Amino acid sequence: MPHSLFISDLHLSADQPHSMAAFRRFIAGLTPQACPEPSRRAEALYILGDLFDYWAGDDDLEDEFYAQVIAALRGLAQHGTQVYLLHGNRDLLMGETLANACHATLLNDPALVDLYGTPTLLSHGDMLCTHDAEYQRYRAQVHDADFQRQFLAKPLAERKAYIAQLRERSIAEKQSKDSAIMDVDDNAVAALLREHGYPRLIHGHTHRPDRHEHRVDGHICERWVLGDWHQQGSALRCDAQGCRSIGF
Repeated sequence: MPHSLFISDLHLSADQPHSMAAFRRFIAGLTPQACPEPSRRAEALYILGDLFDYWAGDDDLEDEFYAQVIAALRGLAQHGTQVYLLHGNRDLLMGETLANACHATLLNDPALVDLYGTPTLLSHGDMLCTHDAEYQRYRAQVHDADFQRQFLAKPLAERKAYIAQLRERSIAEKQSKDSAIMDVDDNAVAALLREHGYPRLIHGHTHRPDRHEHRVDGHICERWVLGDWHQQGSALRCDAQGCRSIGF
């Protein structure tokens, strides 16, 4: 049956070899060698943000580790599986140069797609965590086009050092935050679903894989949350009959 796969929050980096090994196995399982019948292979793979633990800019394509990830996605696309990328908070600076190298399509966040007859809204999910006012202020800053332009004008090494500092600060701040603050706000979810015509919603970011139902203006909307690969290691499979989580 025609189907698409959804993953997010892989946080791939050279110092997380277990996640990279899982990524290699996952991609290998989608190839013609592992699945010879075209009708049984995924039509599309959607990566809903945080493919990388960080991305300092598309001028880092030649990095040996990143080149391996890019080659894997390019090979998958060349075998007939459409690859779609969505920005996460860790890899916000992914651009068209990277997407082209992967033979992938870079989507806006959120992106509304027709998924086998069901309107489905795709998002990384961090925009929905509105209880965390401090994070939302930071998010607004780094999404600003002028900020990104000025940041990308800095030398690559300087950008990487700055990102490393941000990551350390983020880890320290999370330890003092209530976990509920870092989850999505139901009111923000309802507003987003209302704005886009009450679709199904798929997102990541919170690292809390689950299926939820939201009643919005009399409409029952399904929300799927993708797991992060450091802990849960899962994907979501969607076809004309619906969605289901699959482990690997």
